[in-house]
Amino acid sequence: MLILISDAFDKGLSGKLSKFGEVTDDKNRVNEADVVLIRSKTKVTKEYMDAAPNLKLVIRGGVGLDNVDLEYAKEKGVAVHNTADASSIAVAECAFTLMIGITNHIGRADSSMRNGQWIKKELKRTELYGKTLGIVGLGRIGTELAKRAIAFGMTVIAFDPFVESSDFAEMKSEMKDVLNVSDYVSLHLPLIDSTKGIINSETLKEFKDGAFLINTGRGKTINEEDLVDALKSGKIAGFGNDVWYSDPPETNPFTELPNVLMMPHLGASTKENLLRIGDIVENIITEFVK
Repeated sequence: MLILISDAFDKGLSGKLSKFGEVTDDKNRVNEADVVLIRSKTKVTKEYMDAAPNLKLVIRGGVGLDNVDLEYAKEKGVAVHNTADASSIAVAECAFTLMIGITNHIGRADSSMRNGQWIKKELKRTELYGKTLGIVGLGRIGTELAKRAIAFGMTVIAFDPFVESSDFAEMKSEMKDVLNVSDYVSLHLPLIDSTKGIINSETLKEFKDGAFLINTGRGKTINEEDLVDALKSGKIAGFGNDVWYSDPPETNPFTELPNVLMMPHLGASTKENLLRIGDIVENIITEFVK
């Protein structure tokens, strides 16, 4: 069996998987691969699978599966798994980092000091304590974020059409009921037809004036140009973002905006998470071989 590690995983994973067969990171050998490990970069399209006649198993190290053509995989008899349980803590901490960073002007403060500037009077901090956090998408990651927000003394509300109740958030029946009252809104949505561009000129009108928006879910759930307008007008006070239309983004409309804090899709890229992902990958392949 040939296992192709197509994207970045923990460096020790290759050795752990060698008991199952040959392990390679040579993408030119996809035509030989029985198992392919991917993260965000590799797109397992119809064309990709047609070029891999031996392919039997795809494992996505991460939460979503929008970079895999699931219908065609099913048609071809290719099993597809992700490692959703592994990344919850890492991504929740990333979202919380963006919340703290954007309201404390960490990016501007650091860059100004490096440039020999003292802009203390320009930078007005905002506390998280006593504020309302609205979570859109209360799955594993959203729940972990809610726990951390409670520890900081925040009120947590959430909208998720698949979650009726939670021990960590007051559930709302409609998304607008979250947007209307939240000081911070954090998105944790998969990219499907109903969520693509869900944050747009119309839904942005529902936000509380001066709210902060955080996205560690999927880039295409936001209409970037509409959000730029809202950031320029002050309707949205700040935006913390870790996810993009592509990795890296072909265009970035936020680069000139001072009220945006950006990360290059680092949410799941902690040392600890990569180790957890590796353990789950090993378990999946073990079960698959059985």
